[in-house]
Amino acid sequence: MSENVIRASSGAVYIALLIFCTLFSPITFHILFTVFMCLSIYEFSKMTNYKYYYLFAIGGILISVLFFISQLPPVNLIYIAFGCVVFNILLLFNLFNNKSFHKYHKTYSHLFLYITLPFILLLSIPNFIAPAKYEIVLAVFIMIWCNDTFAYLVGKSIGKHKLLERVSPKKTIEGFLGGIVFTILASLIISQFYTFFSVTLWIITAIVIALFGTLGDLVESKFKREAGVKDSGNIMPGHGGILDRLDSVIFVVPFLYVLFLIYFYYA
Repeated sequence: MSENVIRASSGAVYIALLIFCTLFSPITFHILFTVFMCLSIYEFSKMTNYKYYYLFAIGGILISVLFFISQLPPVNLIYIAFGCVVFNILLLFNLFNNKSFHKYHKTYSHLFLYITLPFILLLSIPNFIAPAKYEIVLAVFIMIWCNDTFAYLVGKSIGKHKLLERVSPKKTIEGFLGGIVFTILASLIISQFYTFFSVTLWIITAIVIALFGTLGDLVESKFKREAGVKDSGNIMPGHGGILDRLDSVIFVVPFLYVLFLIYFYYA
């Protein structure tokens, strides 16, 4: 079987699983993303040579279960959201200042702030609308896929200026801008089907996703470069690890969460 067929097949299974579990029921939604969280913790821990990853995985599962039972209103997670945003901004400072992420490997704070807590925020995002709209999460994934795909296509076609070559040699400024444009177009299409958000909010959401999704991919690329690995894992043939698929999602969710908090509670 050719590599392209394997890649397409594993990608199709991933997408089908994501759509089914997100839309079928709240239970399947929580189970899927709890599994994704544990796999991400495992891959990241292995990549950073942390031996006791299972402790964080167990802690993440317990938090996820407790959250599902309690179903806290989104505003109650405001401190978690802002904590994750601050941590991500610190990662960005190190990214652009060309400083090592090694100190985060020492403290292991990344396992909760970089991986576990954003998943908890992701589980809460549907609750911004009553009754809960799990389609919001699906729309976020669609826009992230759109940004990744068109950033690659535009960059490959007309890209000449490198975005951050020392971290990700293939990313270009032209591709980055192309990703933003097409993600905004995707948000306009989504707004016609999912009217529980205003068109303006969908557009702002698209811009946040395109900007911080790209930055999240660069952060993950730097983690992998410092670890000396190409992929975070091999659970998805042709795609690498689950963290390779979710790095943009994990990084962008705290910023989206703060956006929604401001829009629904403080605007």
